[in-house]
Amino acid sequence: MSTITLSKADAAGVRTDAVVIGVVKLGGGVTLPAGTESLNAAYGGKLVEVLSGLGATGKAGEVTKVPGPKPGKSATLIAVGLGEAPDGALKTEDLRTAAGAGVRSAKTSQSVAFALPTPDADCIRAIAEGALLGRYAFTTYKSSSDSAPDEPGNLTVLTDLARNKDARTALERAQVTADAVRQVRDWVNTPPSDLNPADFAADAVKLGKEHGVKVEVLDEKALTKGGYGGILGVGQGSANPPRLIRISYTPKKPVTHLAFVGKGITFDSGGLSLKTASGMISMKADMAGAAAVIGATVAIARLGLPVQVTTYAAMAENMPSGSAARPSDVLTMYGGKTVEVLNTDAEGRLVLGDALVRASEDQPDLIVDVATLTGACVVALGTKVAGAFANTDTARDRVVDAAIAAGEAMWPLPIPAEMLDKLKSHSKVADLANITGEPWGGALAAAAFLGDFVAEGIDWVHLDVAGPAFNEGSASGYTPAGGTGYAVRTLVELAASAS
Repeated sequence: MSTITLSKADAAGVRTDAVVIGVVKLGGGVTLPAGTESLNAAYGGKLVEVLSGLGATGKAGEVTKVPGPKPGKSATLIAVGLGEAPDGALKTEDLRTAAGAGVRSAKTSQSVAFALPTPDADCIRAIAEGALLGRYAFTTYKSSSDSAPDEPGNLTVLTDLARNKDARTALERAQVTADAVRQVRDWVNTPPSDLNPADFAADAVKLGKEHGVKVEVLDEKALTKGGYGGILGVGQGSANPPRLIRISYTPKKPVTHLAFVGKGITFDSGGLSLKTASGMISMKADMAGAAAVIGATVAIARLGLPVQVTTYAAMAENMPSGSAARPSDVLTMYGGKTVEVLNTDAEGRLVLGDALVRASEDQPDLIVDVATLTGACVVALGTKVAGAFANTDTARDRVVDAAIAAGEAMWPLPIPAEMLDKLKSHSKVADLANITGEPWGGALAAAAFLGDFVAEGIDWVHLDVAGPAFNEGSASGYTPAGGTGYAVRTLVELAASAS
């Protein structure tokens, strides 16, 4: 992974292969933000004219490359649009996107400097995150080293705040958070043949040992003994048995106790309620929620945030076989509640139900679950926005505010009381069914199901990340194709804001 540093060096004289600057949209043209004066002077004061002549409009994420002012001697200039700033203030997300787009464009550069606006530490963190995440590429299974661009070895954020304590802290947080996001992306992108529940749990144990975080694993025998019927029911059709992992980070004098719960379906065929062929292609990503909560927990521990975190990742492979759960089977969940399985492709809520009951036993102040749960949420919000559901408005707003601060798109959605009534009435033999039997409101019904497994008196937020957790399109900004690492930054921000 690249190293990143802060420097007070002048943008026009810094020794590097490429310099990334910002361009602000202004009316029908563009203008340069503060910090680019020396570069403008190096182009004879005509840099705006040069960029405009090359078609630059300042649109957020747009890239315009310009040869250095001294051909053969100067660094390539990469101008990235920052959008409009009518009040003079730039959004941190635009800076994060610009840094990602800029470093992705510097495909052959071994060193890249960023002369983007850095009025405060938050802007430095955004630029550093974008730079570190922008050149991510998953090349583990590529047979040729030429199949992906070389990653720059040295990244530098040029800023007058280089010696500022808050700026250095922001840079450290960006590095640690980016490490976690990249690990999550790797897990999500790994083929399910190489990441079954046991493999995934082993990776979590290894990561925990590296960073001093306690990790416990319940295998199929322990799950049977403990009565985890949801996890066992989903995993019973696979040759690869399920796992439940518990990760705990307990600093001295924690200011609050957060519990994270993640859906870890390492491959989802739909079970006997089989998905279509095309619907299975990206289902290696159905463990993105578990990956995110593991990655975030380790990042929080590495940063030493004064927040206790207890994390549960429920891992199973949902496969059709002679031993698979059948529609109309009844599962006894952890805690004793019974569920009639009317659709085996509504499996995520079953493993999460077990984990939510177990997480409630730890009596945290807030539970946040993360899951690629429903296609219905993608229909409602598209592929870049997660849905946020909760049992209290205060808890939901707290997590949504953290997402906004972290630069991850999220939208609050309701849990109508009628949805739980429908789940209960739809089964004639169990406490509730795992679907309502209606074709609408699927994301709301799933949230209602999960909420029924959270103990009374505990604040809970459910994040349906089915859309933004996996990018089936092309890379843009700091977001690659494939696994995105969505929700890691939100959870780290949630912990940081509590401290």
